[in-house]
Amino acid sequence: MRTLYHYWLCPFSRKIRLMLHEKKLEFQPVVERIWEHRPQFVSMNPEGLTPVFVEDDGKVIANGYPIAEYLEEIYYDPPLLGDTSTQRAETRRLVAWFDEKFNMEVTHNLVFEKTMKRKMGLGGPDSGVIRAGQTNIHDHLAYIGWLVDQRNWLSGHHFSLADITAAAHLSCIDYLDNVPWDKHPEAKEWYTRMKSRPSFRAILQDTVPGITPAAHYMDLDF
Repeated sequence: MRTLYHYWLCPFSRKIRLMLHEKKLEFQPVVERIWEHRPQFVSMNPEGLTPVFVEDDGKVIANGYPIAEYLEEIYYDPPLLGDTSTQRAETRRLVAWFDEKFNMEVTHNLVFEKTMKRKMGLGGPDSGVIRAGQTNIHDHLAYIGWLVDQRNWLSGHHFSLADITAAAHLSCIDYLDNVPWDKHPEAKEWYTRMKSRPSFRAILQDTVPGITPAAHYMDLDF
């Protein structure tokens, strides 16, 4: 069976989990504690990071970006990038926005700082970095609100990998109760639609040892 090595609060892993569920592809999720530096895992991905996807035939693909491109190319139905070159370009632009800009300005500052930094032997959380993440998230939520006001879904009129990627990051932060939904109702409405998708069920059932999820984390009407 296909195998996905992931970590609960890794947004790049969550993106691939959501893609696999949207494409109705069966797979075995395996939690990888990357700070343990298991030789078998590092042999599959010298970078030592999740996600790593292993196909039925043993083919190994590491890193969320190439895994997503591989899944879209090999398992096209349903298409998650778009039907036209312009649509695919816009979807990829927004995927990069959330995986790069949002991750650097928000996810890393909140999720990594609060949950992974100490595990990886990099010291305790930096309160200044956390405050920066809490400040930066407002601009991104406002941008999400503007996009869905103009389009319906983030990259256009149809659900896409852009929605999956944004929701993967926000779900990690929401687990920690660090998303100010009350100040961004348009983004909240979009995220409510995302949480209601069948592909999101496994994400909402995640329980990270030692970290209690926000009280509303699993609620579809929050």
